Amino acid sequence: MDSGDGFYSVDEFHLDSKWLVDPNQLFVGPKIGEGAHAKVYEGKYKNHNVAIKIVHRGDTPEEIVKREGRFAREVAMLSRVQHKNLVEFIGACKEPVMVIVTELLLGGTLRKYLFNMRPKCLDRRVAIGFAIDIARAMECLHAHGIIHRDLKPENLLLTADHKTVKLADFGLAREETLTEMMTAETGTYRWMAPELYSTVTLRQGEKKHYNHKVDAYSFAIVLWELMHNKLPFEGMSNLQAAYAAAFKNVRPSADDLPEDVALILTSCWNEDPEARPNFTQIIQMLLHYLSTIAPLGPAIPPRIFTRENSILPPESPGTSSLMAKKDSTGETPRESMQDKPRGFFFCFGGECY
Repeated sequence: MDSGDGFYSVDEFHLDSKWLVDPNQLFVGPKIGEGAHAKVYEGKYKNHNVAIKIVHRGDTPEEIVKREGRFAREVAMLSRVQHKNLVEFIGACKEPVMVIVTELLLGGTLRKYLFNMRPKCLDRRVAIGFAIDIARAMECLHAHGIIHRDLKPENLLLTADHKTVKLADFGLAREETLTEMMTAETGTYRWMAPELYSTVTLRQGEKKHYNHKVDAYSFAIVLWELMHNKLPFEGMSNLQAAYAAAFKNVRPSADDLPEDVALILTSCWNEDPEARPNFTQIIQMLLHYLSTIAPLGPAIPPRIFTRENSILPPESPGTSSLMAKKDSTGETPRESMQDKPRGFFFCFGGECY
């Protein structure tokens, strides 16, 4: 099923019938996210609110092969891995277009949640709780031999009550084998592990050896963000941050953090991938630190959607998370779905993507 260049062939890919979505029961609502190769819509499937990811097939034969392969790979992984901290997979179909249907999470992305809190920081217990959620999701993926490769706040979604974090977007995920050569410079530069670069910078698309420890590095950068609520490598462009990490061994400062947290960070972003802990060890370290700090106050930070039209800082291109837009009340707008219900095929006939 896996082709020589690391892509699955959709023609050879067969989805179990229990995951096969009936396009006639899909209703596509407002667009809630967009990436380089896909758009995400709020919608309904069998009267349940869902997120509908529509994957663009591409324009050239080469693009079509790659995107169909990525779609097949993502669906294969989503259909076999379930965990409370992974976005729930509902199903998929590849005709008339490639579609992935997942649960709809109304809490938005972790990136937007943190950005709208600035300059305030999360309560440390909340920050560590979120980190444990993320680490448990990664532990599950690694137990199934899957490397996510794109771990960043934009791909982490919050439940409506903002108490749970779930990992989304398997578009860059790969199954790990001992000898696999994987594409360099995947993921988003600012969060990428240094071993994704070589002494002589690889051209995009070249192959390089690396393993699941790239996710531990990305996790450390996310944990640093959870503790500081600042963009890591602030003042640098994405490429400057990647260059500094890879060639100068630069890391965000952990000097002002508790010793236990600093130890987690420095071990996870160690230059030597083999010296980094696995996620089972990371969870134990986080739980130990959590047991040493005072109980949480009355409540976690309230829903923060006061900046309705906040402009987020620029990021390097990456796959878009399945996030839901909010109106000024903090709720998801539904007028367009209620007043103008659109069937799946009507939506495509109207060129809504």
